[in-house]
Amino acid sequence: MTQTTAVSIPGYKAGTWTIDPTHSEVGFSIRHLMISKVKGTFEKFDATFVTGENPLDSSVTATAQVVSINTNQADRDGHLRTGDFFDAETYPTISFVSTGVRQVKDDFLVDGNLTIKGVTKPVTFDFEFGGFGTDPYGNYKAGATAKTEVTRADFGLTYNAALETGGMLLGEKVTITIELQAALNQA
Repeated sequence: MTQTTAVSIPGYKAGTWTIDPTHSEVGFSIRHLMISKVKGTFEKFDATFVTGENPLDSSVTATAQVVSINTNQADRDGHLRTGDFFDAETYPTISFVSTGVRQVKDDFLVDGNLTIKGVTKPVTFDFEFGGFGTDPYGNYKAGATAKTEVTRADFGLTYNAALETGGMLLGEKVTITIELQAALNQA
């Protein structure tokens, strides 16, 4: 159920916002060897946000370039680009297109369709506003954190290996975290 009551957020402005890639990060983490987590990022990404007069009427479209995956280990990154995982040659981008924004108590949720490896599934990002402000160059900026968890097999990412000590090499759940800063486009 979508809430239609107008929401008030201090500093909020309606308009089109473009992500600032030098102050943003698209990251993920997954359980590894069943004892720790491996983290990574996508170094090339883009997003546009259109904020409505009512924040609940806002939308987002975003993409990440699979070839830009970086886990700080070149051999692993190369393996992640192959058909065992993301198949970057066939599916060069990961995309997200929002379908709605909701407020549940004090929390904002952004629903949408996430496409990985040609498979599209609905997901919900928990969205936390960091605030708004003007940078030294006169650009009006917004900051936020968005986070969701997906099951990798839902997107055809099924590669795994059994461990001699029991268990599997990789966990099934992947946490996606986006730290973003975006600038309001000047008219």
